[in-house]
Amino acid sequence: MYTGGVEVMIIILYLSVALIAIAFLILVISLTKTLTAVKVTLESVSETLDGLENQLKGVTGETTMLLHKTNALAEDIQQKTEKLETVVDGIQGVGHAVQGVGNTVSDLNSSLQKVTRSVSSAVVRNEDKIIQIVQWGTALKELKDKWTDKKKTRDKKKDSQSEVVIHTQKLEGGRG
Repeated sequence: MYTGGVEVMIIILYLSVALIAIAFLILVISLTKTLTAVKVTLESVSETLDGLENQLKGVTGETTMLLHKTNALAEDIQQKTEKLETVVDGIQGVGHAVQGVGNTVSDLNSSLQKVTRSVSSAVVRNEDKIIQIVQWGTALKELKDKWTDKKKTRDKKKDSQSEVVIHTQKLEGGRG
């Protein structure tokens, strides 16, 4: 009779071990599905960041070209304004008969100076936008780099854990 009780206990022990193994298998499957979903999501985020980075490079390049063109235009207008000032000074010295023409050229000079100021203020506004775009780009690049570093660290940790499990299984297999 005593041996029958031991046999029941052994059967219960085997059933318990089987139940633990099944529970562990379910846990591993669930964890695998979750990690796969996270991986897909992170890859999508990475692709989005890459696309955004490329777009940002394009916008930055275009803005820089626009800034250079605006600076060149402002410089050209400034040079022409200086030349016109010389002409205006000469016309004003001629006398009253030509004073009407001088006033017209002076008005033209004033208009050109207003345009120059307007272009200069546009340049200043564009500089603020460029700075903001570059700051956003830098922040997004840092975010992507941090994500990549964390992913590499996680993969290394996962590989080392797999090696520990394999090594442990080999040690347990050697004892059996």
